[in-house]
Amino acid sequence: MSSSNLIVELTLLALILLSIATWSIGIIKLRQFRGEARASQRFLNQFWQERSWAKRRAIAEENCGEFAQIAQTGYATCRELGQEEDVVQTDHQELRDIIERQLQKQTQTLTRRRERGLAELATIGSTSPFIGLFGTVWGIMNALKTITATGNASIDIVAGPIGEALIATAVGIATAVPAVLAYNYFLRQQRVHLTELNGFQEDFLRQALRHRQDWSQS
Repeated sequence: MSSSNLIVELTLLALILLSIATWSIGIIKLRQFRGEARASQRFLNQFWQERSWAKRRAIAEENCGEFAQIAQTGYATCRELGQEEDVVQTDHQELRDIIERQLQKQTQTLTRRRERGLAELATIGSTSPFIGLFGTVWGIMNALKTITATGNASIDIVAGPIGEALIATAVGIATAVPAVLAYNYFLRQQRVHLTELNGFQEDFLRQALRHRQDWSQS
């Protein structure tokens, strides 16, 4: 096997590994997103059915989804504020800002965790066609060297190297397309989910400020 053929075959191997990585990340993220959606729906249904501050706190503690984690952060912050002696005199807007900052921090942490793997998909989607193109160019260069060395440009001489080179481009595109589609899909899902998390934050804030007298019991 010549070094030129070896490089083309290594390029194909790299693309196959990237394709495996794409499908692996896609399956893992899909299971993660669907699992979180089920957990979130179950938590929200239970949470908003209750009217009591204490019962809602208990429901938040019993669940482990992202909405529940935001609620847990909110309850912990309210409990800390409720234990302060001057909380009654504290300005309403100041209390809102304190709770909102903590909820935003938790949301950002959850968002970063949920975005794991998306950068890899974007990288695979943007680089795979160029990796395939590299294999194609290298294969064509190998074919031209063969023609120069043999002085024969018949189809039997150049068909193999050129065909192998074109396969590299096809594999590169075939690797990039699923990665780009998966990235766009998960990115849209992430944006919708983030909007829902922000909406839940606002709803929780309103409920927390209405139950200000119950904070010390959180």
